[in-house]
Amino acid sequence: MNIVAISGSLRKDSFNTALLRAMQSLAPGGMDIQIADIGGLPLYSQDAEASFPPAAQKLKEAIEAADGIIIATPEYNRSVPGVLKNAIDWASRPWGKNSFAGKPLMTAGVSVGKIGTAVAQSHLRQIMSYLDAQVIGQPELYLGPAQGIFDADGTITDESTKDLLAKALETLKNRAHSTVRRSAA
Repeated sequence: MNIVAISGSLRKDSFNTALLRAMQSLAPGGMDIQIADIGGLPLYSQDAEASFPPAAQKLKEAIEAADGIIIATPEYNRSVPGVLKNAIDWASRPWGKNSFAGKPLMTAGVSVGKIGTAVAQSHLRQIMSYLDAQVIGQPELYLGPAQGIFDADGTITDESTKDLLAKALETLKNRAHSTVRRSAA
């Protein structure tokens, strides 16, 4: 099972990217999580759709080949970061070629506060529901404070967080299997 993971943060020591790396190590058997690089995407412009940028095409193809998607996002000004919205815009375009349609999608977020990504994830879920992704509602992954979850190397040290992530990944795996079975029928 192939899962594409996207971090909404480009920061070198991003907690959200560290979360995705932790998920890679906690993935259940048969699940491979690949973190997509969105840092090289140009700003979305409909004018550029005619000669689709290679970085955007690579992202679209990775999502289309995936059995499921994980998006881990920080919260910027009570919403998703612009870089994440830009990646979503590229992957959902051109009109009629939305790469997210029908894909099981799990949202997550880490912050230095207790629920710092709740509003961003709410917006993200709205966006992804509109794009016809199959957004997983439970478990919710509003993780924080990050200082109590990660050590200085970005490794998750909190066992209850590891257990929650393992449960969430099993949920994603089950949803992806269900989607594959439905589309094969």
